[in-house]
Amino acid sequence: MDEAWQRAVETALGGEDPSTAQALMLDGCVKCSQGRLPPRSLLEQLIQLTTLSIANTGISTLADFPRLARLEQLSLSDNRIAGGLDHLVEAGLHSLRDLDLSNNKIHSLEDLSPLTRLRLVSLDLYECPVTKVPNY
Repeated sequence: MDEAWQRAVETALGGEDPSTAQALMLDGCVKCSQGRLPPRSLLEQLIQLTTLSIANTGISTLADFPRLARLEQLSLSDNRIAGGLDHLVEAGLHSLRDLDLSNNKIHSLEDLSPLTRLRLVSLDLYECPVTKVPNY
C-alpha cells in the first residue's frame, strides 16, 4: 500500500519539488483496504504544504497523522473516519483553519471534542451521523 501512496503523491506533484509544494490533492487516487493514511514520512517532506485533500480513499484512522506545521486546509471527506480526531491535535496542526470531514462516520459530539484544541474557522460535517444528534 505504501508504494501505491508513493506513486499517487509523485503523480499529484507532477514533478514539483516536494519541499516547495503548497497543495496536494490525493482524492480517490488510492483505495485503502486497511484504512490507513499515506506514510507519515512521505507527507512530512512537504514542509510548505498549506492545502491537503485525501478525500474518497477509504481512510478509517488518523493515527500517525503527519506533522504539517503550515497546513491550513484539510479535506478528509467521503472516507470512513469515525473518531480519533485527537491525532490531528497531536500532529500539531496549529495553522489548520478549514477541516472537511463531510460524509464520514462521526456519530457523537464527544468524537468532535478534540477539535476544540485547534483554531478552526470552518468545520464541514455534512452527511455525518452526528448532524442528526438532537441539539447539534
